Amino acid sequence: MNASACTGEVEIVIPFHDVDMMQVAWHGHYLKYFELARGVLLDRIGYNYREMQQSGYLWPVIEVHVRYPGRTVYGQRVRVQAMLDEWENRLRISYLLTDVESGRRLTTGHTVQVAVHIASGEMQFTSPAVLRERLQATP
Repeated sequence: MNASACTGEVEIVIPFHDVDMMQVAWHGHYLKYFELARGVLLDRIGYNYREMQQSGYLWPVIEVHVRYPGRTVYGQRVRVQAMLDEWENRLRISYLLTDVESGRRLTTGHTVQVAVHIASGEMQFTSPAVLRERLQATP
């Protein structure tokens, strides 16, 4: 598996409807930004949410952590990167949100997802073989 293939990245402009009275993006919207980058990462692996479900597994998020060392404001262009850190027993994806112009770090975080077998409803304590196969096939 090529580690660089296990990343996803998007650029967004902070929209007006995401900011609060101080013109700063509301803290809860960062999870939405993370999700956009996570979607790109999962597409690169070839195992997005539709493919997960078709393979017989759901992957709910069971943990979220976010740090806000900087702030984002209305109209600011930001880059959101998602990096796959762990995959053997769970999906742990870390995130970095930076200002496009300066490269300054604005937000970091991670999410953890676990596989749940759809038919039985049981949480899996190791990642299903289909995920490992997709990762091995990722250029």
